[in-house]
Amino acid sequence: MGERRITTPFDDVLVESLTSGDRVLLSGTIYTGRDAAHKRLAELVAAGQPLPVDLSGQVIYYVGPTPAKPGRVIGSAGPTTSGRMDAYAPALFALGLKGTIGKGLRSPEVVEAMRKHRAVYFGAVGGAAALIARCIKQARVTAYPELGPEAIYELQVADFPLTVINDCRGGDQYAAGRRAYACAP
Repeated sequence: MGERRITTPFDDVLVESLTSGDRVLLSGTIYTGRDAAHKRLAELVAAGQPLPVDLSGQVIYYVGPTPAKPGRVIGSAGPTTSGRMDAYAPALFALGLKGTIGKGLRSPEVVEAMRKHRAVYFGAVGGAAALIARCIKQARVTAYPELGPEAIYELQVADFPLTVINDCRGGDQYAAGRRAYACAP
Protein backbone atom coordinates (compact mmCIF):
# COMPACT_ATOMS: atom_id res chain seq x y z
CA MET A 1 0.00 0.00 0.00
CA GLY A 2 1.37 3.42 -0.94
CA GLU A 3 1.12 6.69 0.86
CA ARG A 4 -1.81 8.99 0.29
CA ARG A 5 -1.36 12.77 0.18
CA ILE A 6 -3.86 14.78 2.22
CA THR A 7 -4.13 18.48 3.07
CA THR A 8 -5.65 20.48 5.90
CA PRO A 9 -8.22 21.67 6.70
CA PHE A 10 -10.21 18.43 6.89
CA ASP A 11 -13.89 17.91 6.26
CA ASP A 12 -16.09 14.91 7.05
CA VAL A 13 -15.65 13.47 3.53
CA LEU A 14 -11.87 13.34 3.92
CA VAL A 15 -12.02 11.98 7.48
CA GLU A 16 -14.50 9.28 6.45
CA SER A 17 -12.18 8.20 3.61
CA LEU A 18 -9.37 7.38 6.04
CA THR A 19 -9.02 3.90 7.51
CA SER A 20 -6.82 2.70 10.35
CA GLY A 21 -3.53 1.51 8.91
CA ASP A 22 -3.51 4.04 6.06
CA ARG A 23 -0.19 5.77 5.54
CA VAL A 24 -0.49 9.44 4.69
CA LEU A 25 1.66 12.42 3.83
CA LEU A 26 0.05 15.46 5.44
CA SER A 27 0.52 19.00 4.14
CA GLY A 28 -0.97 22.32 5.19
CA THR A 29 -1.51 24.10 8.49
CA ILE A 30 -1.53 22.21 11.78
CA TYR A 31 -1.38 23.42 15.37
CA THR A 32 0.67 22.18 18.29
CA GLY A 33 -0.49 21.64 21.83
CA ARG A 34 0.56 19.76 24.92
CA ASP A 35 -0.67 19.48 28.50
CA ALA A 36 -0.41 23.12 29.60
CA ALA A 37 -2.02 24.54 26.45
CA HIS A 38 -4.79 21.93 26.56
CA LYS A 39 -5.55 22.82 30.16
CA ARG A 40 -5.96 26.46 29.16
CA LEU A 41 -8.14 25.55 26.18
CA ALA A 42 -10.34 23.40 28.43
CA GLU A 43 -10.75 26.30 30.86
CA LEU A 44 -11.89 28.55 27.99
CA VAL A 45 -14.34 25.90 26.74
CA ALA A 46 -15.77 25.45 30.25
CA ALA A 47 -16.20 29.21 30.60
CA GLY A 48 -17.86 29.51 27.19
CA GLN A 49 -15.03 31.73 25.94
CA PRO A 50 -13.58 31.71 22.40
CA LEU A 51 -10.38 29.78 21.79
CA PRO A 52 -7.23 31.60 20.61
CA VAL A 53 -7.32 29.55 17.38
CA ASP A 54 -10.24 28.25 15.34
CA LEU A 55 -9.96 24.46 15.51
CA SER A 56 -12.77 23.74 13.07
CA GLY A 57 -11.46 21.26 10.49
CA GLN A 58 -7.98 21.44 11.99
CA VAL A 59 -5.36 19.05 13.34
CA ILE A 60 -3.40 19.32 16.61
CA TYR A 61 0.06 17.78 16.87
CA TYR A 62 0.99 16.78 20.42
CA VAL A 63 4.54 18.14 20.45
CA GLY A 64 6.76 20.49 22.41
CA PRO A 65 9.40 21.46 19.87
CA THR A 66 12.91 22.34 20.92
CA PRO A 67 14.32 25.76 19.99
CA ALA A 68 15.43 26.15 16.41
CA LYS A 69 19.14 26.19 15.66
CA PRO A 70 20.38 29.07 13.51
CA GLY A 71 19.07 28.72 9.96
CA ARG A 72 16.37 26.21 10.95
CA VAL A 73 12.60 26.68 11.16
CA ILE A 74 12.21 24.59 14.31
CA GLY A 75 14.19 22.26 16.52
CA SER A 76 13.43 18.59 17.10
CA ALA A 77 9.70 18.00 16.92
CA GLY A 78 8.85 14.46 17.92
CA PRO A 79 5.41 13.36 19.15
CA THR A 80 4.52 13.19 22.81
CA THR A 81 2.26 10.65 24.49
CA SER A 82 -1.30 11.35 23.39
CA GLY A 83 -2.99 9.85 26.44
CA ARG A 84 -1.95 12.92 28.45
CA MET A 85 -4.41 14.99 26.38
CA ASP A 86 -7.27 12.47 26.55
CA ALA A 87 -9.15 14.40 29.24
CA TYR A 88 -9.34 17.41 26.92
CA ALA A 89 -9.76 15.86 23.46
CA PRO A 90 -13.52 15.10 23.44
CA ALA A 91 -14.43 18.76 24.08
CA LEU A 92 -12.14 19.87 21.26
CA PHE A 93 -13.59 17.32 18.85
CA ALA A 94 -17.04 18.71 19.72
CA LEU A 95 -15.76 22.14 18.59
CA GLY A 96 -14.80 20.78 15.17
CA LEU A 97 -11.25 19.50 15.64
CA LYS A 98 -10.83 16.78 12.99
CA GLY A 99 -7.50 15.21 13.82
CA THR A 100 -4.76 14.71 16.36
CA ILE A 101 -1.19 13.50 15.96
CA GLY A 102 0.88 11.81 18.65
CA LYS A 103 2.05 8.46 19.86
CA GLY A 104 0.45 5.79 22.02
CA LEU A 105 -3.04 4.57 22.76
CA ARG A 106 -6.15 6.73 23.12
CA SER A 107 -8.79 6.15 25.79
CA PRO A 108 -12.18 4.59 24.95
CA GLU A 109 -13.76 8.03 25.60
CA VAL A 110 -11.54 9.65 22.97
CA VAL A 111 -12.20 6.87 20.46
CA GLU A 112 -15.95 7.33 21.00
CA ALA A 113 -15.62 11.12 20.60
CA MET A 114 -13.80 10.57 17.29
CA ARG A 115 -16.66 8.37 16.11
CA LYS A 116 -19.30 10.85 17.24
CA HIS A 117 -17.61 13.94 15.79
CA ARG A 118 -15.97 12.35 12.70
CA ALA A 119 -12.32 12.75 13.62
CA VAL A 120 -9.12 10.74 13.26
CA TYR A 121 -5.95 10.03 15.24
CA PHE A 122 -2.59 9.76 13.49
CA GLY A 123 0.57 8.19 14.83
CA ALA A 124 3.91 9.87 14.18
CA VAL A 125 7.14 7.95 14.53
CA GLY A 126 8.70 8.40 17.95
CA GLY A 127 12.47 8.75 18.04
CA ALA A 128 12.61 10.54 14.69
CA ALA A 129 12.17 14.11 15.94
CA ALA A 130 14.97 15.64 13.88
CA LEU A 131 13.69 13.96 10.72
CA ILE A 132 10.10 15.03 11.39
CA ALA A 133 11.29 18.63 11.81
CA ARG A 134 12.38 18.61 8.17
CA CYS A 135 8.70 18.39 7.17
CA ILE A 136 7.96 21.62 9.04
CA LYS A 137 8.40 24.54 6.66
CA GLN A 138 7.19 27.39 8.89
CA ALA A 139 6.51 27.77 12.61
CA ARG A 140 5.08 30.66 14.60
CA VAL A 141 3.66 30.93 18.08
CA THR A 142 -0.07 31.78 17.95
CA ALA A 143 -1.04 31.51 21.63
CA TYR A 144 0.47 31.26 25.12
CA PRO A 145 4.07 32.27 24.29
CA GLU A 146 4.88 32.24 28.02
CA LEU A 147 4.57 28.43 27.90
CA GLY A 148 7.73 28.16 25.80
CA PRO A 149 7.77 24.84 23.94
CA GLU A 150 4.24 24.13 25.22
CA ALA A 151 2.86 27.24 23.52
CA ILE A 152 0.43 26.76 20.65
CA TYR A 153 2.35 26.98 17.40
CA GLU A 154 0.92 27.20 13.91
CA LEU A 155 3.00 24.96 11.68
CA GLN A 156 3.09 24.73 7.91
CA VAL A 157 3.99 21.15 7.04
CA ALA A 158 4.76 19.38 3.79
CA ASP A 159 4.60 15.61 3.34
CA PHE A 160 4.56 14.92 7.09
CA PRO A 161 4.57 11.07 7.27
CA LEU A 162 1.81 9.62 9.47
CA THR A 163 -0.20 6.45 9.98
CA VAL A 164 -3.91 6.46 10.74
CA ILE A 165 -4.18 4.76 14.12
CA ASN A 166 -7.86 5.37 14.96
CA ASP A 167 -10.36 6.13 12.22
CA CYS A 168 -13.83 7.63 12.64
CA ARG A 169 -15.50 4.21 12.51
CA GLY A 170 -13.65 2.85 15.53
CA GLY A 171 -10.86 1.15 13.62
CA ASP A 172 -7.69 0.74 15.71
CA GLN A 173 -4.35 -0.02 14.08
CA TYR A 174 -2.72 -0.88 17.39
CA ALA A 175 -5.40 -3.50 18.13
CA ALA A 176 -5.13 -4.86 14.56
CA GLY A 177 -1.36 -5.17 14.97
CA ARG A 178 -1.71 -7.06 18.24
CA ARG A 179 -4.23 -9.46 16.66
CA ALA A 180 -2.01 -10.05 13.63
CA TYR A 181 0.94 -11.13 15.79
CA ALA A 182 -0.86 -12.86 18.65
CA CYS A 183 0.08 -16.44 19.30
CA ALA A 184 -2.73 -18.96 18.98
CA PRO A 185 -3.71 -20.54 22.32
